[in-house]
Amino acid sequence: MDKIRCGWAKKPLEIEYHDNEWGVPVHDDRKLFEFLVLDGFQAGLSWSAILAKRANFSKAFDDFESRKIARYDEKKIESLLQDAGIIRNKLKIKAAISNARAFLKVQEEFGSFDRYIWSFTNGKTIVNHWRTMDEVPATSQESDAMSKDLKKRGFKFVGSTICYAFMQAAGLVNDHLVTCFRYMEVLQ
Repeated sequence: MDKIRCGWAKKPLEIEYHDNEWGVPVHDDRKLFEFLVLDGFQAGLSWSAILAKRANFSKAFDDFESRKIARYDEKKIESLLQDAGIIRNKLKIKAAISNARAFLKVQEEFGSFDRYIWSFTNGKTIVNHWRTMDEVPATSQESDAMSKDLKKRGFKFVGSTICYAFMQAAGLVNDHLVTCFRYMEVLQ
């Protein structure tokens, strides 16, 4: 019998991501930064397009090492703009670099990005009880607050919708449908 999944997980890469990562609480700063970068690049595009290029992004952006990315210069930006393996959007590339710098400042101030970002949910996953994909919101009070604070700290491409997608990816919110086999697994 086939497993029941959230309606958006249809293609092999989406199924793999849904079944193994989406909604699982992340407390590793490098992984949190990866999701922040990828969600920024997703703006205006499908998550499927990002997943298809994820390995290329990892290679192009030094495995999402924020310290390395924070030092990228114009030469590196030009090489990224020539890389067909990623989304070649100059604003998004520059945002990833400025976000790396802002990320490092947050780590310095709070001891870790993890401590900072999870403060928006009081350190716990928000567990929702959606029955249909139509019920799943694009934003929340928490993503609004996160977006506002990230922007104040100099982050770019962190609107409330992007922040909510980030929260879903990093497990700050469990938006698996209650009928999805992962709903209970992620709770545990």
